[in-house]
Amino acid sequence: MEEIGTADEASVFRALADSTRRQILTELRSGELAAGEIAARFPLSGPSVSRHLGVLKGAGLIRERREANRIFYSLVEERLALCVGRFLSAVCPEEVVSRRLRQRAVERGDPG
Repeated sequence: MEEIGTADEASVFRALADSTRRQILTELRSGELAAGEIAARFPLSGPSVSRHLGVLKGAGLIRERREANRIFYSLVEERLALCVGRFLSAVCPEEVVSRRLRQRAVERGDPG
């Protein structure tokens, strides 16, 4: 797994601080989308969506693939999980996280 420095981690959390960028990541959860498909899902101008995509790409949270004149974006789950997971494990005792996961399983009706 890649090593992420403090500056890289800070760029991830700066990217996550914006609700539009978090929504873009949520949209990409299901798989790769073309830039136009992403833009169509938001009430923003094309250049504004492009700036958000640039921030996410700069933070290493998405990757792009070019095909002819189209650009496709996909989520880099490993980097997101590593940064957020490392932060959570540093600030939340493991038993708190485990207790909350068990509680959510019970709420969903999972035997656990």
